[in-house]
Amino acid sequence: MEENNKKFKIVTLGCRTNQYESQAYQDQLQALGYTAATDGETAEICIVNTCTVTESADSSSRHEIRQLARKHPGSKLVVTGCFAERKPEQVAQIEGVTHVVANRDKENLLSKVYPDSELPEFSVKHFEAHTRAFVKVQDGCNSYCTYCIIPYVRGRSRSRTIEDIIREVETLIANGFKEIVLTGINIGDFDGNCPEGQTPDRLVDLVKAVDQIPGLKRLRISSIDPDEIDDELMNAVIHGKNTCKSMHIVLQSGSNVILKRMNRKYTRQIFLETVDRLRHACPDFSFTTDIIVGFPGETDEDFEDTLSVMREVKFAKVHMFPYSERPRTRSALMPNKVSQEVIKARKQEVLRLSEQVAYEMRASYVGREVTILTESEDKNRPEEICGHTDNFMTVWVPNTGFQTNQLLKVMLIANSPDGLIGTVTEPLCAPSHSCNCR
Repeated sequence: MEENNKKFKIVTLGCRTNQYESQAYQDQLQALGYTAATDGETAEICIVNTCTVTESADSSSRHEIRQLARKHPGSKLVVTGCFAERKPEQVAQIEGVTHVVANRDKENLLSKVYPDSELPEFSVKHFEAHTRAFVKVQDGCNSYCTYCIIPYVRGRSRSRTIEDIIREVETLIANGFKEIVLTGINIGDFDGNCPEGQTPDRLVDLVKAVDQIPGLKRLRISSIDPDEIDDELMNAVIHGKNTCKSMHIVLQSGSNVILKRMNRKYTRQIFLETVDRLRHACPDFSFTTDIIVGFPGETDEDFEDTLSVMREVKFAKVHMFPYSERPRTRSALMPNKVSQEVIKARKQEVLRLSEQVAYEMRASYVGREVTILTESEDKNRPEEICGHTDNFMTVWVPNTGFQTNQLLKVMLIANSPDGLIGTVTEPLCAPSHSCNCR
């Protein structure tokens, strides 16, 4: 293809780890002189980074592959990710697909498509369309929860070195990012990929190291299990210079019976004790979580146990997943499947309650002054700009010339179903990376 026609299109489904990997592909392609294809332009290369965590994810992956094949005829259509790992033959038979790349070869994906090109390293220097940057520190999982296909398609846990991660974070900060999210498939397994015979690093070591990087304003830890938050990690988060006072701690179910059937390594009591420890150390600490409804054998009483945890914790946000049977998992063989009608009803109840408890949690902040990092504008709310507090509450303020990626001091004056409403009392810094404000 002619040099000035070098276009790419990347579609990403699923987790933040996939988002990170897709951004690395984009950075590599841009270094080779490629630009993103706009609507109506035909891309030379299309990449679909698929997900298989639910049947819905499988369906979305197939749909996106076919859409790209239709819109970009004759392109190199490369499919990777967990659905491609689980169903490589099925993916290869979709018309238009030219390459299927296994998860173990993800970092070498472009080398397989362009074997004669000199490619930059697989790392992220920007994070398109985001003001927070995700940094993958770990991949794979050793847990084998009974509902989850991910260990089979992602492989066993493996980590990057702390030195490698720090270099990447430093580049992202130099490119203007103020907020970094450490992410992985099971981040609690982080071990620093140390040489054999050397004491493994821990997640707390990584958090402390990244927290000290000059120019960083906010540091978040992605999804983690409650039993992985020991006193050292808690203290590093509570007392860090830039660590955010909010964590995504995975619940999945509030019922000990269901948690055991899921092969989760904690109990309802451990989850609530972890929340209590963090809130005791920092009363403003907030929590987001994942919940599965309709797991095999889930009774009305089990479901009520989940709702009661939601009421007690008052999560800032709940990611709700209706149970989806995955082949090869142990739960697929379990009896007492929950009907789709019941799953649908429980899904709606969780969604309603999640909005209610988040609203109640936010209401206690009206009248207080907070700092937000502006993140997005909404075409349906052109006079406002949205941002998040350190503890992950959504705040809307009048946009009187502010830009994304800007820290603002805000007085909270009202609550709404879409988040808190505030007025700016002080712009703390411009959106460029050159400021030194805290």
